[in-house]
Amino acid sequence: MNAYLEIIRPGNAVMAVIAVILIGIIAQNFSYPLIFGMIAVFLATAGGNVINDYFDYKIDAINKPNRPIPSGRISLKNSYIYASLLFGASALFGIVIGCMLNNFVPTLIVALSLLLMYYYAKNLKKITLIGNIAISFLTGLCFIFAGVILGLDTLSNQLNISSLSIIYTSLYLGFFAIVMSMAREITKDMEDVEGDKLEGAKTFPITYGNKKSSILTVFFIVLASVLSPILYFNGIFNVFFLVILSIAIAIFLYGAYEILKDQTPENCKKVSKLIKIGMMIAFISFATGSF
Repeated sequence: MNAYLEIIRPGNAVMAVIAVILIGIIAQNFSYPLIFGMIAVFLATAGGNVINDYFDYKIDAINKPNRPIPSGRISLKNSYIYASLLFGASALFGIVIGCMLNNFVPTLIVALSLLLMYYYAKNLKKITLIGNIAISFLTGLCFIFAGVILGLDTLSNQLNISSLSIIYTSLYLGFFAIVMSMAREITKDMEDVEGDKLEGAKTFPITYGNKKSSILTVFFIVLASVLSPILYFNGIFNVFFLVILSIAIAIFLYGAYEILKDQTPENCKKVSKLIKIGMMIAFISFATGSF
């Protein structure tokens, strides 16, 4: 894979776009502002991945030496320029969306997201739990961003039921994504303890140990699993949502069992993948349940 494509981690960027697409499916609205929102999210996520690798090149030289920067395929200077261009393009699309909606709340969300991504990569990720909260918030914000765009798109002179419903649903899905991302972020920190120690990071596993970290991970998994059926009982999604969601919940709970049993880096990597798969299935349940 080309180094400049690899460093943006296109799979992760597409995952972020899928969050926006899901809100479009649920609202049955794929207006131009939402399409531009997808592009803005892709570019912002791609830029965030690049700037993260820029600041993490020493850690990656230990944990992931084959990545583009530590392997020498992209220089530090070029990675910084690349991230700046991606961030700038995302900001531009954010401005366009604001102009189209005659409301610059989406523009502000894009701008604040870009700032948070930069400071997460530079400083926040080394602070116990704060970094995890920041990246999880950004994950959930993809849903909320889409909900705000479509909510504003359905406005006339005042808020109507449709726009309120869209925003409410996006807030709920954003919360679900934040909770599950917290579980995955802590699991990834457990996997990367050795490299993070050498860089002086103070992640939760380094500060409190892997056992307590596994318990915290399980707390977030169980919380999301218990709260996730709410939109069915509120009448937002149909029964197919519940059927497919049960598969995701089973995967989440299996991951919880695995992480409590074994906190080795190899198993943490396995559990991180399980959580990612579970989230993808949960996203499918959201889309299916809206038909």
